[in-house]
Amino acid sequence: MARQGTGALLGSGTLGFPPQNLARVVVWEWLNEHGRWRPYSAAVCHHIENVLKEDARGSVVLGQVDVQLAPYIIDLQSMHQFRQDTGTMRPVRRNFYDPSSAPGKGIVWEWENDNSSWTPYDMDICITIQNAYEKQHPWLDLSSLGFCYLIYFSSMSQMNRQTQRRRRLRRRMDLAYPLTMGSIPKSQSWPVGSSTGQPCSCHQCLLVNSTRAASNAILASQRRKLYAGTGTVPVRQSSTFAGATLWPSAGGTAKGEAPRVPAGAFGCSQSTPSTVQLPGLNNLNRPGTQRGAGSSARTTVPPGVPALPVKNLNGTGPVHPALAGMTGILMCAAGLPVCLTRAPKPILHPPPVSKSDIKPVPGVSGICRKTKKKHLKRSKNPEDVVRRYIQKVKTPPDEDCTICMERLVTSSGYEGVLSHRGIKPELVGKLGKCGHMYHLLCLVAMYNNGNKDGSLQCPTCKAIYGEKTGTQPPGKMEFHLIPHSLPGYTDSKTIRIVYDIPTGIQGPEHPNPGKKFTARGFPRHCYLPDNEKGRKVLKLLIVAWDRRLIFTIGTSNTTGESDTVVWNEIHHKTEFGSNLTGHGYPDPNYLDNVLAELLAQGVSEATLKD
Repeated sequence: MARQGTGALLGSGTLGFPPQNLARVVVWEWLNEHGRWRPYSAAVCHHIENVLKEDARGSVVLGQVDVQLAPYIIDLQSMHQFRQDTGTMRPVRRNFYDPSSAPGKGIVWEWENDNSSWTPYDMDICITIQNAYEKQHPWLDLSSLGFCYLIYFSSMSQMNRQTQRRRRLRRRMDLAYPLTMGSIPKSQSWPVGSSTGQPCSCHQCLLVNSTRAASNAILASQRRKLYAGTGTVPVRQSSTFAGATLWPSAGGTAKGEAPRVPAGAFGCSQSTPSTVQLPGLNNLNRPGTQRGAGSSARTTVPPGVPALPVKNLNGTGPVHPALAGMTGILMCAAGLPVCLTRAPKPILHPPPVSKSDIKPVPGVSGICRKTKKKHLKRSKNPEDVVRRYIQKVKTPPDEDCTICMERLVTSSGYEGVLSHRGIKPELVGKLGKCGHMYHLLCLVAMYNNGNKDGSLQCPTCKAIYGEKTGTQPPGKMEFHLIPHSLPGYTDSKTIRIVYDIPTGIQGPEHPNPGKKFTARGFPRHCYLPDNEKGRKVLKLLIVAWDRRLIFTIGTSNTTGESDTVVWNEIHHKTEFGSNLTGHGYPDPNYLDNVLAELLAQGVSEATLKD
């Protein structure tokens, strides 16, 4: 029997695509430093949607709905999240899911951190877990989604397949995410390259665009050949569901035991008649695997359709290795037979280099920089810092203060919170360089919520006043030349940077002063081409290191570990001879992007002339 809400809709629109009046669940997400889209809560998404209806080019103050997000503002025009106290910018997107999926029901799956707090899974994983839970599968393997975890529903736990470590997980009922009707708007993505309006040529965007084109062509071709004039087609029901492997309980394992993969499990399937399921839709407006129920169906390919091999996995052929994997998954979803070849592991380090082959970097003095534990230079009080950079405005315009979102002609939204500091809540100041205006109390509040290093960053244009410093723990930075070339820079040698930070005790500027912090994955090796721009980047990275801006202490988005050393918004290339993970070369836009990231931290070419 056809599943309601998917196959039943096919009669009212083009086959495989929903009609224009189909409801969809809206989930706003932000991009973390590891390239993963993390969802905001349902309450925050409702707030963003309400602001979007009023002003599609406005700003969203997240602290108005979640006090933990008080420093954050979303600029709807540029689709970025801005953190006022640190100046950190992250891309955001508006994504869409099936109303019958977990976000439409208000269901959140979370796992327990080391500090006994709970972290929600990425939305795609949450939906996959919920679908398996509803189908009463005893367990779920997330390895094919890129995570080495097994989910056990009987014990409500998550187990790491490598370390055998278990964590608790829970299923929580929350507010349902907002619904929207009508056609999906064009996606707005992070302008990694230039902002000239030309298509971005970065690795990530090329990969997404190529995958979108490949998937659309494959699915359109199959619809024309297989589904013309029919409402139902035979499907193969396999044990693969939404990218994760679901093994049936029949002949399964003992309670709490790691599951055994049945012989030939990937090859066996059973053909049964069923209604075509509706592909899911995401913010890229392309067909993809079904996010809601029923996505395990695969269309049967008639005789005569050739298998399309997915090869050239060394990155030299027309099919990029990462694109090959993604295209293969999409082809499987479309019912095309795929010849998959094992992808090589990323090349993280160059061949062994003797000490005699290691040379200093031309034009860069020294080969090592060390930072010691030191307290930040602090001004007498925040008011002095703010007054240093602003001019008082006698007659402010009738505009919003983008910090508190109150009108400049009225009192600051922080009145009653900081008024004891002797600043009148109606005073307005204009920043000297950029001319943007704010309540003085709002600027003081923003400064108090930051690093208190004597610098100030404009929330609107991100201009930095003073010298911004960070909270990087003590460590060592080494840099030298090695006699090998990076992909895309065959005529140049390579600059290798080695960061080494030991474990230690957090200082007063860190999240938990006096508590131990960990430092995983050190020493970390990073690579730049030895050309003029690569050497410029190195010089600026040295400045950023001296200002303690490269790393910070926080929670790892990869492992969920808290109180550990993490990257701090300045991207590095840690993969040497390939770009399978996105952290390697070739990447023609990387040097320009990292220069822009350094500039956002107040590290520019002007600092090299000082």
